[in-house]
Amino acid sequence: MAVLLLCSMVICATPLWGQDTGTSYENENGNENETLRYENENGNENVNGNVNENDSLLMAELSEELPSPEDLVGEDVMALQPGMAEGLGLHDQLKSKFVEGSAGFMSLVAIVLVLGLALCIERIVYLTLSEINAKKLLADVEKKVEADDMEGAKALCRDTRGPVASICYQGLLHADEEMASVERNIVNYGMVQSGNLEKGCSWIRLFIAMAPSLGFLGTVIGMVIAFDQIQEQGDISPTIVAEGMKVALITTIFGIIVALVLQVFYNFILSKIERLTSQMEESAITLLDILMKRKLRSEKRLADSD
Repeated sequence: MAVLLLCSMVICATPLWGQDTGTSYENENGNENETLRYENENGNENVNGNVNENDSLLMAELSEELPSPEDLVGEDVMALQPGMAEGLGLHDQLKSKFVEGSAGFMSLVAIVLVLGLALCIERIVYLTLSEINAKKLLADVEKKVEADDMEGAKALCRDTRGPVASICYQGLLHADEEMASVERNIVNYGMVQSGNLEKGCSWIRLFIAMAPSLGFLGTVIGMVIAFDQIQEQGDISPTIVAEGMKVALITTIFGIIVALVLQVFYNFILSKIERLTSQMEESAITLLDILMKRKLRSEKRLADSD
């Protein structure tokens, strides 16, 4: 029993002694432990620094050994890559080219385009509203004239829009005069209406001629700028020549485009004018026949009454 009691006391005292010795070791050698811990931390930092330097050197060697993107896909494809990445629309591309083509001359070309389109739209609207069913109008006029309702025929023509109705109204106003006088009045008034139909077309033709002329003027000035830059540099550099030629060609392209657009509208306007002029001529001939029949009926009634 004494032996067992002694062993149990030794076992219980052993962890307490270890903690006391450890604490005393830390308290006595605290400075040494801190020094060792500081050295370990610096050692880790130095190791990490060496690893980072080795990684950067390795990446630099790999970048030198790997081929460049230009070598893999070609310089031409890489030159097209910025435009492909941007994905510019048609409006943005036109705007960028407009700025590149010298804003002064491009503004003049744009003003010509706006004014020309405004006149074309005005003419198209006017000519479209002037078109009527001429055959139906003349058929109604003939019915009223046969019924001796001249005032009703005049009111019908007066309330109908367009040059055809205006010519018929002028003919009915002079229906009681000689046929030569009626025909002369119809022809004269027809010339006035033809002038109204063609009003503004001369300005459209002017803008069609001005647009490419302004483009060619920009071309000449762009060439002069290129030669001036060559003279200043004292060397024929492709970059200097290309800058002036680019301005010259862009202004020419936009001038030709404006002229083509206005020419298409102008031809459409001319086709509508020709259609209306043809209706006016046919209506004038038909009205003269109607008035001639009326005059013959009046003379026949007078002869029968006598």
